[in-house]
Amino acid sequence: MFIDNVKIKASSGKGGAGCASFHREKFIINGGPDGGDGGKGGDVYVLADKNSHTLSAFKGTKHIKAKNGKPGQSRNKFGKSGEDAYIVVPPGTQIYDAETGELLADMIEDGQKIKLLEGGKGGLGNVHFKSSTNQRPTYAQPGLPGVTKELRLELKLIADVGLVGFPNVGKSTLISSISNAEPEIANYEFTTLTPKLGVVQVGDYDSFVMADIPGIIEHASEGKGLGIEFLRHIERTKTLLYMIDLANYRDPITQFKTLQKELKKYSEKLATRKFAIALTKADSTIPEIVEEFFEKIGIEPTNDDKYGIDLSMPNYFGSNPEFIIPISSVTRYNIEPLKWALFDIIKRERDDKKWDS
Repeated sequence: MFIDNVKIKASSGKGGAGCASFHREKFIINGGPDGGDGGKGGDVYVLADKNSHTLSAFKGTKHIKAKNGKPGQSRNKFGKSGEDAYIVVPPGTQIYDAETGELLADMIEDGQKIKLLEGGKGGLGNVHFKSSTNQRPTYAQPGLPGVTKELRLELKLIADVGLVGFPNVGKSTLISSISNAEPEIANYEFTTLTPKLGVVQVGDYDSFVMADIPGIIEHASEGKGLGIEFLRHIERTKTLLYMIDLANYRDPITQFKTLQKELKKYSEKLATRKFAIALTKADSTIPEIVEEFFEKIGIEPTNDDKYGIDLSMPNYFGSNPEFIIPISSVTRYNIEPLKWALFDIIKRERDDKKWDS
């Protein structure tokens, strides 16, 4: 089951109490205080692990607790520190304070580890309170309490390319044809009910990650349909691929403008992300419709043929959109050029990041 938003409670451990005791041994009179310190309470950590991809492990979890520190003992023996607790989440998870809405941790990389809640400090034993005027202290400190917080965990999948389109435009068919993802595919709308990730192999040694989310419809930003609920999963994507259905009853340019409008309403930052356009189901339409789309969007095709557009290779531009390409996932028409065109954008992003660091 895919779960991307949960609420849990987490508590760090309480510190152990210090010990108030006095040294007792044969032939030693009035040995003095020897109470040890209490152990520190366990901390609560959050750990990113790429072996998980959903928050379903937290379903039904009410409270995650670190262990309390053990009390100190006589003969200056320190109490044992409490065992730490770990909240293991998929990369891309954000941890918020459920009461204040404050972002406490943003887990992006596999293996990333952040201390979320500090355990209580152990109390001092009575040996610390001995002085020239008080040679027999009978008190010790109690341990400090731990910290308890209500937490909200929100998963945002990390992918290189995010697919955006109306329902039933071929997003699931595309991701299943070029990656290892196995989404449900059917000839009706909203077959995709949860986000899907797929790894796309490019050549022998390169790959990138593609994310598919449920279809977006008009007024999705106001809560209509399913897509808006999962738009957070493409917030981290470097590139968006608009899937425009040439065989849909909606006009292609209307589809494109509606999708852009809904993304902008959801997030200004997401709307300005680099994007490309795939004109799907090109095998079931006439080339003039493709040509008309280019004309309405105001972009000249890179190469001319008898239809005014090169139907075999991507069409590159210096700015957004990065390219426009007609495809068919069923006949695999232009699928390989699409993979390489997307990888070219991703490679440039990775190279820029490498130089920046």
